[in-house]
Amino acid sequence: MAKQLPLLEEAKLKARTPLAEAVEAFKGYMEREGFTLNTRKSFLWDLSLLTRYLGDKRPIGSISSQDLKGFLDYLLYKRGAPCKPKSYARRLTTLKVFFRWLRKIGAIPEDPAAPIPHKPAKPPLPDVLTDEEIEALKSAANRLASGPEPDYRPLLLFLLLLSTGMKKSECLNLRPVDFDFSDPASPAVLIRYSNPKMQYKERKLALSPEIIPAFKAYLEQYKPKGKLFECTGRNLEYVLHELAQKAGLSRSVTFEMLRWTRALKDFKAGMEPEHLRRKLGLSRIRWIEFKEALEKLAKPL
Repeated sequence: MAKQLPLLEEAKLKARTPLAEAVEAFKGYMEREGFTLNTRKSFLWDLSLLTRYLGDKRPIGSISSQDLKGFLDYLLYKRGAPCKPKSYARRLTTLKVFFRWLRKIGAIPEDPAAPIPHKPAKPPLPDVLTDEEIEALKSAANRLASGPEPDYRPLLLFLLLLSTGMKKSECLNLRPVDFDFSDPASPAVLIRYSNPKMQYKERKLALSPEIIPAFKAYLEQYKPKGKLFECTGRNLEYVLHELAQKAGLSRSVTFEMLRWTRALKDFKAGMEPEHLRRKLGLSRIRWIEFKEALEKLAKPL
Protein backbone atom coordinates (compact mmCIF):
# COMPACT_ATOMS: atom_id res chain seq x y z
CA MET A 1 0.00 0.00 0.00
CA ALA A 2 1.29 3.45 -0.90
CA LYS A 3 2.26 5.61 2.06
CA GLN A 4 -0.34 8.26 2.91
CA LEU A 5 1.00 11.80 2.74
CA PRO A 6 0.71 13.68 6.04
CA LEU A 7 -1.46 16.78 6.20
CA LEU A 8 1.57 19.11 6.11
CA GLU A 9 2.64 17.58 2.81
CA GLU A 10 -0.39 19.10 1.11
CA ALA A 11 1.31 22.48 1.40
CA LYS A 12 4.18 21.10 -0.68
CA LEU A 13 1.95 20.35 -3.66
CA LYS A 14 2.85 22.75 -6.46
CA ALA A 15 1.98 23.19 -10.11
CA ARG A 16 5.00 21.03 -11.01
CA THR A 17 3.88 18.16 -8.74
CA PRO A 18 3.29 14.91 -10.68
CA LEU A 19 -0.34 13.87 -10.99
CA ALA A 20 0.22 10.52 -9.23
CA GLU A 21 1.65 12.28 -6.17
CA ALA A 22 -1.29 14.69 -6.04
CA VAL A 23 -3.74 11.77 -6.22
CA GLU A 24 -1.97 10.14 -3.26
CA ALA A 25 -2.33 13.38 -1.27
CA PHE A 26 -6.00 13.54 -2.24
CA LYS A 27 -6.44 10.04 -0.85
CA GLY A 28 -5.28 11.25 2.55
CA TYR A 29 -7.53 14.30 2.31
CA MET A 30 -10.61 12.14 1.66
CA GLU A 31 -9.83 9.92 4.63
CA ARG A 32 -9.45 12.89 6.96
CA GLU A 33 -12.64 14.51 5.68
CA GLY A 34 -14.66 11.35 6.31
CA PHE A 35 -15.54 10.44 2.72
CA THR A 36 -17.30 7.07 2.72
CA LEU A 37 -15.26 4.02 1.76
CA ASN A 38 -17.29 3.50 -1.43
CA THR A 39 -16.81 7.14 -2.45
CA ARG A 40 -13.07 6.96 -1.82
CA LYS A 41 -12.76 3.79 -3.87
CA SER A 42 -14.82 5.24 -6.73
CA PHE A 43 -12.92 8.54 -6.80
CA LEU A 44 -9.53 6.81 -6.72
CA TRP A 45 -10.55 4.46 -9.52
CA ASP A 46 -11.69 7.41 -11.64
CA LEU A 47 -8.43 9.24 -10.96
CA SER A 48 -6.44 6.12 -11.85
CA LEU A 49 -8.11 6.27 -15.29
CA LEU A 50 -7.10 9.93 -15.58
CA THR A 51 -3.54 9.11 -14.53
CA ARG A 52 -3.28 6.41 -17.16
CA TYR A 53 -4.71 8.76 -19.79
CA LEU A 54 -2.46 11.76 -19.01
CA GLY A 55 0.53 9.95 -17.51
CA ASP A 56 1.41 9.63 -13.82
CA LYS A 57 4.27 12.17 -14.13
CA ARG A 58 2.15 14.86 -15.75
CA PRO A 59 2.52 18.11 -13.72
CA ILE A 60 -0.86 19.04 -12.26
CA GLY A 61 -0.39 22.69 -13.22
CA SER A 62 -0.16 21.79 -16.89
CA ILE A 63 -3.54 20.03 -17.00
CA SER A 64 -6.07 22.12 -18.91
CA SER A 65 -9.83 22.06 -19.40
CA GLN A 66 -9.16 20.75 -22.90
CA ASP A 67 -7.19 17.84 -21.43
CA LEU A 68 -10.11 16.96 -19.18
CA LYS A 69 -12.63 17.25 -22.02
CA GLY A 70 -10.40 14.93 -24.05
CA PHE A 71 -10.36 12.48 -21.16
CA LEU A 72 -14.16 12.54 -20.86
CA ASP A 73 -14.47 12.06 -24.62
CA TYR A 74 -12.09 9.10 -24.34
CA LEU A 75 -14.30 7.54 -21.64
CA LEU A 76 -17.40 7.91 -23.77
CA TYR A 77 -16.16 6.88 -27.20
CA LYS A 78 -12.59 5.61 -27.31
CA ARG A 79 -11.84 3.51 -24.24
CA GLY A 80 -13.44 0.35 -25.59
CA ALA A 81 -15.58 -0.15 -22.49
CA PRO A 82 -19.12 1.22 -22.03
CA CYS A 83 -19.46 4.34 -19.89
CA LYS A 84 -23.04 4.60 -18.66
CA PRO A 85 -24.55 8.04 -17.99
CA LYS A 86 -24.33 7.56 -14.22
CA SER A 87 -20.67 6.50 -14.41
CA TYR A 88 -19.87 9.47 -16.64
CA ALA A 89 -21.57 11.88 -14.24
CA ARG A 90 -19.71 10.43 -11.25
CA ARG A 91 -16.35 10.66 -13.04
CA LEU A 92 -17.00 14.29 -13.88
CA THR A 93 -17.84 14.82 -10.19
CA THR A 94 -14.51 13.20 -9.29
CA LEU A 95 -12.63 15.64 -11.53
CA LYS A 96 -14.47 18.62 -10.09
CA VAL A 97 -13.87 17.60 -6.46
CA PHE A 98 -10.20 16.76 -7.09
CA PHE A 99 -9.22 19.90 -8.99
CA ARG A 100 -11.33 22.17 -6.77
CA TRP A 101 -9.36 20.80 -3.81
CA LEU A 102 -6.05 21.42 -5.59
CA ARG A 103 -7.08 24.99 -6.33
CA LYS A 104 -8.27 25.53 -2.74
CA ILE A 105 -4.94 24.50 -1.21
CA GLY A 106 -3.05 26.68 -3.72
CA ALA A 107 -1.41 23.83 -5.64
CA ILE A 108 -2.70 25.14 -8.98
CA PRO A 109 -3.61 28.70 -10.03
CA GLU A 110 -6.82 27.78 -11.88
CA ASP A 111 -9.35 24.94 -11.67
CA PRO A 112 -9.46 23.26 -15.13
CA ALA A 113 -12.61 21.28 -14.25
CA ALA A 114 -14.67 24.32 -13.27
CA PRO A 115 -15.68 25.38 -16.83
CA ILE A 116 -16.92 21.89 -17.75
CA PRO A 117 -20.73 21.81 -17.40
CA HIS A 118 -21.94 19.19 -15.00
CA LYS A 119 -25.13 17.85 -16.50
CA PRO A 120 -26.89 15.24 -14.35
CA ALA A 121 -27.24 11.78 -15.85
CA LYS A 122 -30.69 11.25 -17.28
CA PRO A 123 -30.94 7.68 -18.51
CA PRO A 124 -33.87 6.95 -20.83
CA LEU A 125 -37.01 5.50 -19.26
CA PRO A 126 -37.19 1.71 -19.48
CA ASP A 127 -39.40 -0.01 -22.05
CA VAL A 128 -42.65 -1.58 -20.84
CA LEU A 129 -45.30 -3.64 -22.58
CA THR A 130 -48.77 -2.37 -23.34
CA ASP A 131 -51.83 -4.41 -22.37
CA GLU A 132 -52.38 -5.22 -26.04
CA GLU A 133 -48.82 -6.52 -26.39
CA ILE A 134 -49.21 -8.64 -23.26
CA GLU A 135 -52.34 -10.28 -24.66
CA ALA A 136 -50.64 -10.87 -28.02
CA LEU A 137 -47.67 -12.52 -26.30
CA LYS A 138 -49.89 -14.69 -24.13
CA SER A 139 -51.91 -15.80 -27.15
CA ALA A 140 -48.74 -16.64 -29.07
CA ALA A 141 -47.36 -18.62 -26.11
CA ASN A 142 -50.61 -20.58 -25.80
CA ARG A 143 -50.50 -21.36 -29.53
CA LEU A 144 -46.97 -22.71 -29.19
CA ALA A 145 -48.09 -24.85 -26.25
CA SER A 146 -51.10 -26.31 -28.09
CA GLY A 147 -49.69 -26.75 -31.60
CA PRO A 148 -48.90 -30.02 -33.40
CA GLU A 149 -45.45 -30.00 -31.74
CA PRO A 150 -46.27 -28.34 -28.40
CA ASP A 151 -43.60 -26.38 -26.56
CA TYR A 152 -44.50 -25.24 -23.06
CA ARG A 153 -41.29 -23.39 -22.30
CA PRO A 154 -42.29 -20.02 -23.85
CA LEU A 155 -45.61 -20.06 -21.99
CA LEU A 156 -44.08 -20.97 -18.64
CA LEU A 157 -41.28 -18.43 -18.99
CA PHE A 158 -43.62 -15.63 -20.01
CA LEU A 159 -46.17 -16.28 -17.24
CA LEU A 160 -43.40 -16.62 -14.67
CA LEU A 161 -41.73 -13.32 -15.53
CA LEU A 162 -44.99 -11.43 -15.97
CA SER A 163 -46.23 -12.61 -12.55
CA THR A 164 -43.07 -11.89 -10.57
CA GLY A 165 -40.79 -9.40 -12.34
CA MET A 166 -37.80 -11.47 -11.23
CA LYS A 167 -34.35 -10.87 -12.69
CA LYS A 168 -32.77 -13.13 -15.29
CA SER A 169 -30.17 -14.44 -12.85
CA GLU A 170 -32.92 -15.36 -10.39
CA CYS A 171 -34.87 -17.13 -13.10
CA LEU A 172 -31.83 -19.16 -14.14
CA ASN A 173 -31.29 -20.32 -10.54
CA LEU A 174 -34.84 -21.64 -10.07
CA ARG A 175 -35.42 -25.30 -9.32
CA PRO A 176 -38.74 -27.17 -9.51
CA VAL A 177 -38.69 -27.60 -5.70
CA ASP A 178 -38.79 -23.81 -5.31
CA PHE A 179 -42.44 -23.77 -6.41
CA ASP A 180 -45.29 -24.08 -3.91
CA PHE A 181 -48.63 -25.20 -5.32
CA SER A 182 -50.09 -26.43 -2.02
CA ASP A 183 -52.84 -23.82 -2.42
CA PRO A 184 -53.85 -23.88 -6.11
CA ALA A 185 -55.56 -20.52 -5.71
CA SER A 186 -52.35 -18.88 -4.44
CA PRO A 187 -49.29 -20.52 -6.02
CA ALA A 188 -45.90 -19.07 -5.19
CA VAL A 189 -42.19 -19.39 -5.93
CA LEU A 190 -39.27 -18.96 -3.55
CA ILE A 191 -36.30 -16.90 -4.73
CA ARG A 192 -33.15 -18.24 -3.07
CA TYR A 193 -29.52 -17.08 -2.92
CA SER A 194 -26.55 -19.28 -2.06
CA ASN A 195 -24.38 -16.29 -1.15
CA PRO A 196 -25.03 -15.40 2.53
CA LYS A 197 -24.47 -11.71 1.74
CA MET A 198 -27.39 -11.81 -0.69
CA GLN A 199 -29.89 -13.52 1.58
CA TYR A 200 -31.74 -10.25 2.14
CA LYS A 201 -32.92 -10.65 -1.46
CA GLU A 202 -34.60 -13.98 -0.73
CA ARG A 203 -38.37 -13.74 -0.94
CA LYS A 204 -41.58 -15.59 -1.74
CA LEU A 205 -43.40 -14.31 -4.81
CA ALA A 206 -47.03 -14.87 -5.75
CA LEU A 207 -47.81 -16.46 -9.11
CA SER A 208 -50.82 -16.45 -11.37
CA PRO A 209 -52.86 -19.68 -10.93
CA GLU A 210 -52.77 -20.19 -14.70
CA ILE A 211 -49.07 -21.04 -14.38
CA ILE A 212 -49.79 -24.40 -12.67
CA PRO A 213 -50.87 -26.38 -15.77
CA ALA A 214 -48.08 -24.79 -17.82
CA PHE A 215 -45.54 -25.72 -15.13
CA LYS A 216 -46.69 -29.36 -14.94
CA ALA A 217 -46.77 -29.72 -18.73
CA TYR A 218 -43.29 -28.21 -18.96
CA LEU A 219 -41.88 -30.67 -16.40
CA GLU A 220 -43.42 -33.53 -18.32
CA GLN A 221 -41.97 -32.28 -21.59
CA TYR A 222 -38.45 -31.21 -20.52
CA LYS A 223 -37.91 -33.38 -17.42
CA PRO A 224 -35.34 -31.05 -15.77
CA LYS A 225 -33.01 -32.81 -13.34
CA GLY A 226 -31.54 -29.77 -11.59
CA LYS A 227 -32.45 -26.24 -12.53
CA LEU A 228 -35.90 -25.50 -13.90
CA PHE A 229 -34.42 -24.12 -17.12
CA GLU A 230 -31.39 -26.23 -18.00
CA CYS A 231 -30.04 -23.82 -20.58
CA THR A 232 -28.15 -20.54 -20.75
CA GLY A 233 -29.55 -17.07 -20.26
CA ARG A 234 -28.93 -16.42 -23.94
CA ASN A 235 -31.20 -19.36 -24.80
CA LEU A 236 -34.02 -17.90 -22.72
CA GLU A 237 -33.48 -14.48 -24.27
CA TYR A 238 -33.91 -16.07 -27.67
CA VAL A 239 -37.14 -17.77 -26.47
CA LEU A 240 -38.53 -14.32 -25.59
CA HIS A 241 -37.30 -12.83 -28.86
CA GLU A 242 -38.94 -15.59 -30.89
CA LEU A 243 -42.15 -15.27 -28.86
CA ALA A 244 -42.31 -11.56 -29.72
CA GLN A 245 -41.98 -12.44 -33.42
CA LYS A 246 -44.74 -15.06 -33.16
CA ALA A 247 -46.94 -12.45 -31.47
CA GLY A 248 -46.38 -10.00 -34.31
CA LEU A 249 -44.68 -7.38 -32.15
CA SER A 250 -42.52 -4.79 -33.86
CA ARG A 251 -39.94 -4.93 -31.06
CA SER A 252 -38.23 -7.65 -29.07
CA VAL A 253 -39.10 -8.66 -25.52
CA THR A 254 -36.48 -8.90 -22.78
CA PHE A 255 -36.22 -9.91 -19.13
CA GLU A 256 -35.83 -6.24 -18.19
CA MET A 257 -38.92 -5.26 -20.14
CA LEU A 258 -41.05 -7.85 -18.34
CA ARG A 259 -39.55 -6.86 -14.98
CA TRP A 260 -40.43 -3.20 -15.49
CA THR A 261 -43.86 -4.11 -16.87
CA ARG A 262 -44.67 -6.07 -13.71
CA ALA A 263 -43.29 -3.34 -11.47
CA LEU A 264 -45.32 -0.65 -13.25
CA LYS A 265 -48.54 -2.67 -13.05
CA ASP A 266 -48.08 -3.18 -9.30
CA PHE A 267 -47.14 0.47 -8.80
CA LYS A 268 -50.18 1.75 -10.68
CA ALA A 269 -52.39 -0.72 -8.80
CA GLY A 270 -51.34 0.95 -5.55
CA MET A 271 -48.98 -1.65 -4.10
CA GLU A 272 -47.32 -0.23 -0.99
CA PRO A 273 -43.83 1.00 -2.00
CA GLU A 274 -41.93 -1.01 0.62
CA HIS A 275 -43.81 -4.15 -0.42
CA LEU A 276 -42.94 -3.52 -4.07
CA ARG A 277 -39.29 -2.87 -3.20
CA ARG A 278 -39.08 -6.22 -1.41
CA LYS A 279 -40.94 -8.00 -4.21
CA LEU A 280 -38.36 -6.78 -6.71
CA GLY A 281 -35.43 -7.61 -4.39
CA LEU A 282 -34.05 -4.06 -4.52
CA SER A 283 -31.81 -2.36 -1.98
CA ARG A 284 -33.12 0.87 -0.44
CA ILE A 285 -30.57 2.88 -2.42
CA ARG A 286 -31.44 1.24 -5.74
CA TRP A 287 -35.15 1.65 -4.99
CA ILE A 288 -34.88 5.45 -4.95
CA GLU A 289 -33.87 5.56 -8.61
CA PHE A 290 -36.24 2.73 -9.54
CA LYS A 291 -39.21 4.48 -7.93
CA GLU A 292 -38.45 7.75 -9.73
CA ALA A 293 -38.59 5.92 -13.06
CA LEU A 294 -41.89 4.24 -12.10
CA GLU A 295 -43.40 7.60 -11.20
CA LYS A 296 -42.46 8.99 -14.61
CA LEU A 297 -43.75 5.90 -16.42
CA ALA A 298 -47.05 6.06 -14.50
CA LYS A 299 -47.79 9.64 -15.56
CA PRO A 300 -50.48 9.80 -18.28
CA LEU A 301 -49.29 11.03 -21.66
